[in-house]
Amino acid sequence: MPASTILSDEKNLIGFDRAMLQDLITDLGEQKFRANQLFQWLYHHGAQDFDAMHNLAKSLRVKLHDAGYYIIRPEIVNHQKSVDGTQKWLLRLSDGNEIETVYIPEKTRGTLCISSQIGCTLNCSFCHTGTQRLVRNLTAGEIVGQVMKVRDELGEWPSPHEQRKISNIVLMGMGEPLYNYDNVARAVKLICDDEGICLSRRRVTLSTSGVVPLIEKVGDELGCVLAISLHAVRDDLRDMLVPINKKWNIDALMQACRTYPGLKNSKRITFEYVMLKDINDSEADARALVQLIAGIPAKINLIPFNPWPGNNYQTSSDEQIKKFAKIVLKAGYASPVRTPRGADIMSACGQLKSSSLHANLQSA
Repeated sequence: MPASTILSDEKNLIGFDRAMLQDLITDLGEQKFRANQLFQWLYHHGAQDFDAMHNLAKSLRVKLHDAGYYIIRPEIVNHQKSVDGTQKWLLRLSDGNEIETVYIPEKTRGTLCISSQIGCTLNCSFCHTGTQRLVRNLTAGEIVGQVMKVRDELGEWPSPHEQRKISNIVLMGMGEPLYNYDNVARAVKLICDDEGICLSRRRVTLSTSGVVPLIEKVGDELGCVLAISLHAVRDDLRDMLVPINKKWNIDALMQACRTYPGLKNSKRITFEYVMLKDINDSEADARALVQLIAGIPAKINLIPFNPWPGNNYQTSSDEQIKKFAKIVLKAGYASPVRTPRGADIMSACGQLKSSSLHANLQSA
């Protein structure tokens, strides 16, 4: 597992939780209730400078400034918009490294796909992100900062409670969230805080390729929706497609899913299954899949493979995907076929890859 050491903007208040803000306010000799006001300005109103915080005493604003604290989001390097309305931002962080974030608008919701690492260590053979080596973990501020920057762009401050443009957040961008658990957990809690961005935990999905020892912790501490990047029903094939399987095999992964805290029909696990022609898309594979997850409240997202330069896979035919989905649906599992979004700007599932070329700042 990657080391926990991270680079941190210690003076950037984006990423500070309530406890950290209380400690800060106390250190500045102010009353604790000021920490709650500061929290609301940061995460509910989206304030970008202290002068906008009009109910904070001017003396406190001066103290924050003089102590070197500031508020800064990631910088937009490039912004692309697909013909289908999907938007992708290449964001530059304070150390010059870059990540990608994608917004997918739909009729009934708007989903923001955010990253948790710069690069990835998992080397999933069908994933473009996996071809970029890991540089480092993102800080909690850099994770929640993606949400805040896109909300700046969409004009979504203060935090709305209805008709949100960003109604759902998925940790399905660059990186394995559970290899950066502490920072991901703090970011999720900030995103879901009732006095901040105020997104329901049932609208936050964390996707993992199978870091089994931390799955129970996600359910206990975060209570968000769990998604499993499964993609195969046999260990020999999954070892090739998702190499983390060599460490925690399918049996271990299924056991963790069956005991996921709070699991019930209204809180199902999502199994993600990329459809690869003549690799994992047979009708026998579909029957094995429903046997594998039998008894687990779940839905299965079937994802047509999204090609990227240099890959060795082909997308399953529409006919074969329909046959596969029919078997899964007949077994009682919802099996929506994910419509590729933003493929023309390389923002579909499995296509994200930043242009960061910085040296590896964290040991693998």
